[in-house]
Order: sequence, then structure tokens, then C-alpha cells
Amino acid sequence: MNGQLLLEVDGLHKTFPMSRGRLFGPRREATVAVDGVSFDLGAGETLGIVGESGSGKTTTAQLILQLIRPTSGSVRFMGIELTQISGEALRAVRRELQMVFQNPYASLDPRMRVADIVEEPLEAHAIGTGESRRRTVAEVLDRVGIDPALAHRRPREFSGGQRQRIAIARALTLQPKLMICDEPVSALDVSIQAQILNLLRDLQDEMGVAYLFISHDIGVVRVMSDRIAVMREGKIVETGAADAVYGTPRHEYTRSLLAAVPVADPALMAERRALRAAVR
Repeated sequence: MNGQLLLEVDGLHKTFPMSRGRLFGPRREATVAVDGVSFDLGAGETLGIVGESGSGKTTTAQLILQLIRPTSGSVRFMGIELTQISGEALRAVRRELQMVFQNPYASLDPRMRVADIVEEPLEAHAIGTGESRRRTVAEVLDRVGIDPALAHRRPREFSGGQRQRIAIARALTLQPKLMICDEPVSALDVSIQAQILNLLRDLQDEMGVAYLFISHDIGVVRVMSDRIAVMREGKIVETGAADAVYGTPRHEYTRSLLAAVPVADPALMAERRALRAAVR
């Protein structure tokens, strides 16, 4: 981190209205998915967001990207208030703000060749000529460990780990300042997870890209992050330096997440299961 703030999220709320019952007309209810979330992220830094499924992690990512609009709150990226812009202005900002999704089997169009998938962001933003875009595609594929000679193939011809490398390559073509990684290794085998995490760290060292790294696995988040924010039921319940949150957690929910990390000692695992049961 170089001290420059890249992303500032302040008081972010998202409420989804719901309709229940028809006998005497619809009864309006609401689900609060994100409840007053605030954090910041510096250039070149990694902030990990950890929590169980349904805690609001992915919704927070979608609100930052403005894929869904917040009910209230502020999202400032590079000094620009994203909640107040749309259309071409928002499109221009998204050149610097990219996302890697959880499932590489679903996030890549199975009908497209890999070369076209990786080149698509460049075409969408009218960057370069056909020849320069092809060079960029070859360079970025090579950078993520995919042989450019295989770029004519389709996603189904690659393994899960290779598909996630392709998804990362697509996000990198625009050389963004921030990448949001939403559970980027949870669908992969453990050995492949380590390869993808090492790739992300190497790319950060080379390019200075910042990461918002989302996962349910606090062990993975610790490895990747400078700081950690722990989410529960739409709220951030604890933040701090990664080693501090992992080593000396203050909140009981954080301790319960740590209790879910497998250990070789059966007695300690039984102790941890009791702690998780108490928190629930």
C-alpha cells in the first residue's frame, strides 16, 4: 500500500423488498442484505472480507461495482462517487474496476474462444487495433500461465484451474487498479487453489493492483490479505490487520470462523465445534 486511498465505502445499505400473502392484498416486507458497511482500501493493498454464506459479502461487491444500486450509502472509487453516476461515466470507471467470479465454469461463455473472451473487454472499451489487441491477449494469457497457442480453444477444453486463470486474464486486460475477487478459489481443488493464490500475489507484485478478496475461508483470507473485515448478517463485526484478526480475534463470531479451520488434533476440533455451536 502506498498511502493513497483507492476505494472508500461509507454506510452502505441494501434492502430488498419482498411481498408475502395475497388473501388481503400483498404484505410488504424487507430483507436487509447489507447493513451500514464501511471500509476503505488503499492502492496496491488487499482487504479480505470473510464470513459465512448469506453474510452479505457478494452483495457488497455487487454494490461497489454498481451491478445493483444501494438503498443508501456512499461508494467512492478514485475520488468518484459511483452511486451518482451511470451510463458512459460509470462505464469509463469500470475500466479500472474489474471482478473475478467464483465459478469459472459459469463465468466464461462456453460458445466463445478463449482469445475472444480475453479480448472482449478491450473491444467493449474500443482500446487498440485488432492487431494490438491480439498481442495483448497473448501477453496476458502468458502472464497467467496459459499457452497463447491454445487461445483458439473453448472453455470446456480446459480444467477448472485453467478456466480461472482465463477469467483472471480477462480481468487483467484493462490493467485495472482494483480487482474484486469473489470466492475465486472455492470451486477448485486444494492444490489448484494454492496455484491461483500464488498467481494473484505475483500479479499484485508485478502490477500493483489492489484486491478486495472475498471468501468464507478465513485461512485463505489470512494468506492473501493485508487487512481483514469480518462480516455477519450484513454487518462488519471486526476489522484489523490480517495476523491480528487471525491470531487474537476480538469478536466471538470471528473466533467461531477460526474454529471451523481444520486441525489435526481431535480434542481441539471437538472444542472448536462446541464454540461454533455456542455462537449459533
